[in-house]
Amino acid sequence: MLDEDDVTLITVPGWGNSGAEHWQTSWERCYPLARRVEQEDWLYPECEAWVAGIRRTLEQVPGRWMLAAHSLGCHAAAAWLRTLSLREQKRLQGLLLVAPPALPISEARARASGELPDDAPLPAFSGFSAPTLRLPAPALLVASRDDLFCDMAEAEAMAQAWGCPLVDAGAHGHLGSAARLGHWRFGQDLLQELMLA
Repeated sequence: MLDEDDVTLITVPGWGNSGAEHWQTSWERCYPLARRVEQEDWLYPECEAWVAGIRRTLEQVPGRWMLAAHSLGCHAAAAWLRTLSLREQKRLQGLLLVAPPALPISEARARASGELPDDAPLPAFSGFSAPTLRLPAPALLVASRDDLFCDMAEAEAMAQAWGCPLVDAGAHGHLGSAARLGHWRFGQDLLQELMLA
């Protein structure tokens, strides 16, 4: 998938983590230098805690990083990136932001996601906010035309705020497990594009 031997693929899952049918899980199986960011609480996320989870993972990874983030993990990754020193930024080869949700996440969208039982309280999504700053690293934002969590106009606004190109992935829903993307060759091609940026 990646051509560079010293680049570790870091997957950053979104709300609820990524299951066995998720493209992130498939990529982790295919690429020997792959690490998943683990969070202490996948169902009640707080941005500061998720940023700390990303940092904990990367402190254990030598060399350069390529991040492939999904959904709420995109916002966590963007928040993490803004905390990096210039030296750390140079270790980041690129950032693939797949299906970031529009923020704030409405109750209707959160309930429709299926992540929580019907009677469970909704997360506050504390600290997660809409992007306002350009990302200091090469990035691509990938959006689906029929994403429950973000329509294309909202995705375009996010890409503009982050200063990265928007890639139209067609109509595949939220681009997660339910989309059954398998190895998701289209996404792998975008990773290669970031490698050459």
